[in-house]
Amino acid sequence: MLITGAAAGIGRATALRLARDGWHCVLVDADAARLAQLAADWPAEAPAPQVRAVDLCDAAQIAALGADLPPLDALINNAGMSAGGRDALDAEGQRLLALNLEAPARLVQAYTPRLRPGARIVNVASGAGLRAIPWRGLYSPSKAALIAQTRALAQARPDWTVTALAPGFVRTELVQQLIDSGRLVPAQATAKIPLGHMAEPEDMAEALYFLAGEGARPLSGQLLVLDGGSSVCGGSQPLPPAQAPLPPLDMACTPHDAGTTTGTATATATGDYPAMLDASLMTAAPGQWLATLQAAARRFRHAHTAQASLTLLVPAAVPALPWAQAGDPAAARMLLHTLAAEWGSQGLRINAVAIDGPGVDAATQALLAFVAGPRSRFLTGQWLRAAAATTTIPNPET
Repeated sequence: MLITGAAAGIGRATALRLARDGWHCVLVDADAARLAQLAADWPAEAPAPQVRAVDLCDAAQIAALGADLPPLDALINNAGMSAGGRDALDAEGQRLLALNLEAPARLVQAYTPRLRPGARIVNVASGAGLRAIPWRGLYSPSKAALIAQTRALAQARPDWTVTALAPGFVRTELVQQLIDSGRLVPAQATAKIPLGHMAEPEDMAEALYFLAGEGARPLSGQLLVLDGGSSVCGGSQPLPPAQAPLPPLDMACTPHDAGTTTGTATATATGDYPAMLDASLMTAAPGQWLATLQAAARRFRHAHTAQASLTLLVPAAVPALPWAQAGDPAAARMLLHTLAAEWGSQGLRINAVAIDGPGVDAATQALLAFVAGPRSRFLTGQWLRAAAATTTIPNPET
């Protein structure tokens, strides 16, 4: 496993999460001093990491690093930079593009011979790639391009699992410095997040840990947006504050069928995180997605008032409908977004996972367990696709 930008923030948290699970890691960052500190803080029982101080804006340094790497199961392109206070036409944006956009591609190209069959490539994008953030130079364009690059690479290399992560507001060291200096007011930031909290670096680490593993295969070519619902929430009014802390990331959890009363009772009685799976949309009549989702949401809301998740299984194929009913699937999707925004302050999450048929294979089960459980406690309002495995043989020259 190789992770860039490993010395601080999300990268550091992810490296330590991987270490706790016994991964052999190559840690890359331009900050040699912080890399040394990370190595000093490395868990004693974990395999010793390889530490490489590299300027990823320099193509020659990337190539030199690739020349002596061990075989890799996964590559996490986490390194990036912003440009606070600059307009989008500022002439000094080339280094930002070199790190945020060109470096991930160069790393993949340089290290392809080192990547094992079935390798996982994870690009850390940003919610800024989904909407324009002014006065941050080319940050939003660079992240939008990285998301598109991820999807293109997944199509070019179907033998790999290629995904992107879009964090929202994360309490990294830089953000904490802004808070301590008074330049950022936490209440103003969380007023735009339905869950009512800033994410911690450990939230992103759990997501990157999952995406770097074999269980992420159904998500290849997709973007996982981990922002507490802020990207699906509109309106001009501030959102209500959170009414409870987020659940612990390591809280016990066994997802239960929301159609059984015993499942709900068991989850509550054992102290597990209440994670409900609802498949009623899989058999909904054409034109009845909205009504079926409403009914599923009402059942869930009646049973749970706080700190729980509802994950809907939905058909991957949108039914062909007469034009007068053609808005039904879009209405259902927007209702999911709306409920994520309305429920967030109570710690209630809602997501959907689209699957190809009534059966759920082991890879999809692993995805559902991650989406429904507390490890993805900052994931809400998302409509994901569990893609079927492909046997396509790629062109070796791509």
